[in-house]
Amino acid sequence: MNERAGTPAAESDLVDVPALIEAYFEKQPDVSVPEQRVVFGTSGHRGSSLNTAFNEHHIAATTQAIVEYRAGQGITGPLFIGSDTHALSHPAQTTALKVLVGNDVRVLVDEFDDFVPTPSLSHAILKYNNSGAEEQADGIVVTPSHNPPADGGFKYNPPHGGPADSDATSWIANRANEIIANGMVDVQMAEPSAVETYDFRTNYVDDLATIINMDAIRESGIRIGADPLGGASVSYWQAIADKYNLNLTVVNPDVDPTWRFMTLDWDGKIRMDPSSSFAMASVLAHKDEYDILTGNDADADRHGIVTPDAGLMNPNHFLAVAIDYLYRNRSGWDQGAKIGKTLVSSSIIDRVADSLGRTLWEVPVGFKWFVPGLIDGSVGFGGEESAGASFLRLDGTVWTTDKDGILLCLLAAEILAVTGKTPSELYRELTEKFGDPVYERVDAAATKAQKAALGKLDGAAITATELAGDPIVAKLSTAPGNGAPVGGVKVVTENAWFAARPSGTEDVYKIYAESFRGAEHLKQVQAEAKLIVDAALGG
Repeated sequence: MNERAGTPAAESDLVDVPALIEAYFEKQPDVSVPEQRVVFGTSGHRGSSLNTAFNEHHIAATTQAIVEYRAGQGITGPLFIGSDTHALSHPAQTTALKVLVGNDVRVLVDEFDDFVPTPSLSHAILKYNNSGAEEQADGIVVTPSHNPPADGGFKYNPPHGGPADSDATSWIANRANEIIANGMVDVQMAEPSAVETYDFRTNYVDDLATIINMDAIRESGIRIGADPLGGASVSYWQAIADKYNLNLTVVNPDVDPTWRFMTLDWDGKIRMDPSSSFAMASVLAHKDEYDILTGNDADADRHGIVTPDAGLMNPNHFLAVAIDYLYRNRSGWDQGAKIGKTLVSSSIIDRVADSLGRTLWEVPVGFKWFVPGLIDGSVGFGGEESAGASFLRLDGTVWTTDKDGILLCLLAAEILAVTGKTPSELYRELTEKFGDPVYERVDAAATKAQKAALGKLDGAAITATELAGDPIVAKLSTAPGNGAPVGGVKVVTENAWFAARPSGTEDVYKIYAESFRGAEHLKQVQAEAKLIVDAALGG
């Protein structure tokens, strides 16, 4: 924990934007250096131009690889492209446009040259592909999500509208690195003199009445504060307030690529994480001025919910409340629609699902796993512990197949408007029924070899029979919902669980743990989790 966590950013914390842009164009990556290669994580390729990890060659080569990938998949419709408010996003989108136009791809950009939230782009892809068009559309979102201001990000969304799966991203990354290694000779570029436009904002905002009870929110008159945290949702929130005549205030409409108005996150970095009380400290100062106060990250795929009685809600807590509310108030959903959660989300969701008589669908980390179920309506809600979720429209059809932070913030307002209780009050009621779990994620040191071994570890390799005094009832290396590898292990007892997964960026592995027996028991679970994992890894 940095001693300045939660305090306002100082001038010395701010990125040098001109230097960042200059490095984007001037520095050329050497893909023989691992840190300078194109690498797609769960949310695309990310890095800083200052470290030669996100530069013009990366984006040109990656876009060319996407062009070749979509051609190989028979994707011949338009490609929607949008970007967030990070300093590197605009130059990266410009580079991508040149490559797309140079390859004769029909590309659509925002009609008003506005920023485009991730959920708005997913919504646009699905709307086009559900319109009866013969050709399928796909898209690119230029965003590193909640990453610090010096970072850039580049993400591909195929025709299903959600994050691309690892088969696609591996092919694209490998081809991009090959293009860079070959001196960029395969990249075709042209100046985008006239590009088609699309009104992302109006299409998204006008459609919200098909998924949220906007009438209830308006009629209740509740005071809503929405803080975009300097991100892509800034003009969306004002448009929502105007369209639906809501008592909604955009708390901070400023956009600044240095994010000088932010408070520092836990590690002393500027990070637009709406689930962090440190990053949200300036927002929390307004909690008593509104009945519901919300925050979004830079591309608006994550949500933060603040209530007067509890402050910033733990994302797991809000997910549990959202699920309980939705499945009791969405009569248009299929009665068999499952509840989707990642396997590192709170087990109170399991108990809520059981009380609702609904099937829990537990999948590995990554929103991509929810995509098929959201498309066919077999999953009503898909949520991640990291404050990302989406759900079905009122009639049970698909809304987005990527995380939608704007949507979840509006749901918090609907919950208060309909029930008369804040989501935090409703969570306390859930804990009275199901217990009050304590949840935390910690890191443990690991070598690259140990991380590789953990990623492939079979639950059967764990010899322990007890965890913190309780018999172990499950040792999972594949997800119960879909049988997909979890990239680590999850160990479960009646009263607690832990999951261990290798970090993709640091020499640590992550231990997620939860106990229904309190904080001291959680510490015991965490300590024994490390011993169990280290023993399985031969450490």
